[in-house]
Amino acid sequence: MANLLLAEDQHLVRQGLKMMIEQDETLHVIAEASNGQEAVEAYERYLIDLVLMDVRMPSKTGLEATKEIRARHPEAKILILTTFADDEYALEALKYGACGYLLKDADADRLIHSIKSALNGGMSLDDTVAAKVLPRLLHQQTGEVEERTARLTKRELAVVKLVGEGKSNQEIADALFLSVGTVKNYISQALDKLELRDRTQLAIYAVKQQLS
Repeated sequence: MANLLLAEDQHLVRQGLKMMIEQDETLHVIAEASNGQEAVEAYERYLIDLVLMDVRMPSKTGLEATKEIRARHPEAKILILTTFADDEYALEALKYGACGYLLKDADADRLIHSIKSALNGGMSLDDTVAAKVLPRLLHQQTGEVEERTARLTKRELAVVKLVGEGKSNQEIADALFLSVGTVKNYISQALDKLELRDRTQLAIYAVKQQLS
């Protein structure tokens, strides 16, 4: 059985959500919070598998609580449940690590499905929110990739392109009239600038960005 924390400042809404959720015998609301600060404290007190978090609450907003919980517990699963189909709220929630953004007008089946998806590592976005948020996320990611690529010097970029073509360090050294040691240094510098872990990720990056 999964233990849920329900953070919602309106008592009647909270009770209604609890009844909907517990129609499924595998879900149990183990704790409730009427504001963001209570949500943070309850997460520390109970063994929580998933948090259902409202956005606008007193003491501390749901977004602030999400940020704080995730900072302390990066593994925490937090599903935002709100009345606000606001792309700024949704983007901020996702930035802080929320695993979904749902509206309170969702029916019981959709809510329970989203909870189970989040518990299994999935992400749920309300359709109206997703239509506004996803293009912005893609644009942000494209901008971030372009910014990272622009950090490379011409020589580093040339080395990355050849890595993407599957060339060995010796082949890259021969092609660019460099020593193998210098090639290794360029690859190390490129990994740092592109925020990548290893040569395999560098090769994939080069192919995806059509650098090779």
